[in-house]
Amino acid sequence: MGNIKDIDIMEVGDISNGEKSSPWSSTIIVLRLTTSDGIVGYGEAPTTLMTKPVMEEAKEIARILKGKDPTDIEKNALEVYKHSFYMPESMETTSAFSAFEMASWDIMGKMYNMPVYKMLGGMLNENIKAYANGWYSDCVSADSFTKKAKEVHRAGFTAMKFDPFGDAFDTIDKTHIEHAVDVVSSIKDAVKGDDLLIECHGRFNANAAISIARALEGLKPAFIEEPVHSDSLVGLKRLRSTTDIPIALGERVMNRNLFLPYLVDDLVDILQPDITNFRGVMEGKKVAAMAESFGAEIAFHNAFGPIQTAATLNIDVTIPNFYMQESFESFWPDWKKKVVKSGYKLEDGVYRINGKPGFGMEIDERVLEEYKVDGMEPFNPDAPAWVVKGTWKPSK
Repeated sequence: MGNIKDIDIMEVGDISNGEKSSPWSSTIIVLRLTTSDGIVGYGEAPTTLMTKPVMEEAKEIARILKGKDPTDIEKNALEVYKHSFYMPESMETTSAFSAFEMASWDIMGKMYNMPVYKMLGGMLNENIKAYANGWYSDCVSADSFTKKAKEVHRAGFTAMKFDPFGDAFDTIDKTHIEHAVDVVSSIKDAVKGDDLLIECHGRFNANAAISIARALEGLKPAFIEEPVHSDSLVGLKRLRSTTDIPIALGERVMNRNLFLPYLVDDLVDILQPDITNFRGVMEGKKVAAMAESFGAEIAFHNAFGPIQTAATLNIDVTIPNFYMQESFESFWPDWKKKVVKSGYKLEDGVYRINGKPGFGMEIDERVLEEYKVDGMEPFNPDAPAWVVKGTWKPSK
């Protein structure tokens, strides 16, 4: 059984033009691990305006894990935890480690000629319902949102997520709230029966979030995501006591222990861990089991690249408390669509995986080589990179 021999850390993307729908994802970090007996596995780390720090941290993780047995998932995780003093709350460290952890599962599946989901308990959910995200670039008016929402619906999606709050930040005024209500109600009328998921991007204080929830409650959104700043636990408690809208959060929670207070205090209905910054596949499976004990559901955050998607789907199919799977897939630039040649399909708003060994992926190495870059994602001083492009504008 081979140990980790070669470690290739690649930044892949298009820095010059940026990604249309999601500027924060104009680059992805791809990790390629090769064992001493020639088995290759792939992992992915997110960037989110932290490309260079995550790349550097991946080099530090490589110093720890080179020569180790990739199938020792728990042992290797504890080894990195031991050496990385700030790992419990460092996005750079958890993201870099996640790529190694994912690649290790890919290797192990190929080593034993078994898909990763089989090693996680086997197939439970064959059809994985996806919700569309990234579809509303350049939407500001209710009419522009609704026009694109109809296109998303016609493409087969029965659930879609969007941020209707324009350039409001921290606080929100009456004009922005009324505009958001117009957007949501217009979409609701246009795509009757579809699940509408409201994205707040964790940018509001508690008073603003309470005002938003009160205004939207009658429209019955399927959930409201990150309604308050991610460090505002007390503010979230205030909001929770005032609304019946289901609350979703988790893309900025770095491990299952940090999720526990949200579950114990009944502050969340749908957990959204991201396995590319959450220590990988094993931690994702563990938090799903923990959430199940509290009656909470899982909708993994999935905003970056196809390796992340393939790995996440291998967990989705195994968990009884699966909710929905986020999908930017249909709105990616061409280069990102070509990184993975096979492994899963998205048709009529539903994901299915092929069941081949590892994550089932066939990676196009030529695309990785062609789109190698060196630098940070695009920066726009007039709009935060975390918004969908063209939406950071005053309400109309």
